[in-house]
Amino acid sequence: MADGRIAQLYAAADAARAARRPDDATRHLQAVLAIDPRQPRALNMLGLQALTTGDAKTAVEMLTRAAAAAPQAIELRLNLADAQRRLGDDAGELASLNAALAIEPYAVIALLRKAQFAERRGRLSDAAKSYGAVLNIVASNPLPPELAAQVEHGRAVVNANIAALGTTLARHLADPRAAVENEAAWRFDACVEQLLGRRRVYPSQPTGLSYPGLPLIEIFPRALMPWLSELEAATADIQREFAALEGGFAPYVAMPAGTPVNQWEALNHSLDWSALFLWQDGIRNDANCARCPATAALLDRLPLLDVPGRGPAAFFSVLRPRTHIPPHVGVTNIRAVVHLPLVVPDGCGIRIGALTRQWVIGTAFAFDDTIEHEAWNDSDQPRAVLILDVWNPAIDPVERDLLRALTVGLDAHGQA
Repeated sequence: MADGRIAQLYAAADAARAARRPDDATRHLQAVLAIDPRQPRALNMLGLQALTTGDAKTAVEMLTRAAAAAPQAIELRLNLADAQRRLGDDAGELASLNAALAIEPYAVIALLRKAQFAERRGRLSDAAKSYGAVLNIVASNPLPPELAAQVEHGRAVVNANIAALGTTLARHLADPRAAVENEAAWRFDACVEQLLGRRRVYPSQPTGLSYPGLPLIEIFPRALMPWLSELEAATADIQREFAALEGGFAPYVAMPAGTPVNQWEALNHSLDWSALFLWQDGIRNDANCARCPATAALLDRLPLLDVPGRGPAAFFSVLRPRTHIPPHVGVTNIRAVVHLPLVVPDGCGIRIGALTRQWVIGTAFAFDDTIEHEAWNDSDQPRAVLILDVWNPAIDPVERDLLRALTVGLDAHGQA
């Protein structure tokens, strides 16, 4: 009986509101509460109606009762927070917003309101945290059009906070960072750049054998490869032997017919990127080594990747003018790829993960080629580099022996 009467009163209240007779609507809703004082719908409607008349105090009273009657109704918490804001009850507003987020942590409206709460109080970092959560949500979920302007404002707040954080950190870190050499602080620098959104984290993505537990390093510190100085000292001899080469270069990308070429379409079977191998798939090219005896002798002294049927590889790489090697990843992270630049016109460069650098003749470096990388020659002259595979310095001799045995087993099974 009571339920039927309550339904009639709600219908009458809705009709009165539609006819713009707020006093009649209020009378019907109060009649509902006379029957059941814990009716959240009636309490909510009365609270919202009080807000329309500017009576924030009554609105808070009604909406507090509504939220207590339906504690899992997030919209009631948000309505209460709005009333508390208009009343000037900061603590109450924040508590209601937090209660809403306790019900639904990914509620975009609640996060926006919490961000705006912090922003009104000048707490840029807190505002950016909530706005950042919103941006993460809308990145993979449809955004209601009516929220677009608020979300874009939030993006601007996040960016402003990052800029302000950068200024603060620069001030606090200037002296301690200046006391440390770049080689010793590269991980710290990367940490700060990632924190400030200036550096993307690129994963290792080997297309073949993936060895777990290795540090994610784009360009290896020279301290891990002290023999680089010996390689660099031979630059002039290697340049001389390279310059004397005539013929023997072949396309570096030479995919069999029927193989998906994907990003290699422009370079497949093209001399725009060519190579002359001294070692290939672990096999020494005696004829080419005889043409470059000083280079070949040097390679014999370096910790090349010696895995049966896999490595080492060592070759002269030539990139023709106006040629771009597209972003790609290598086969395995058990190796490091070393570049010794020999001929480098202006307009050449390489990107390894988040790091971009120019080749400098005679300055060698080693990188993890399972991290996305690309290279280019935007000049009018060819670029030449000696490239060789060495062991990843994080893999110890015992593991190297095991990896050689693993490769033999893979080959015995016919698995490349």
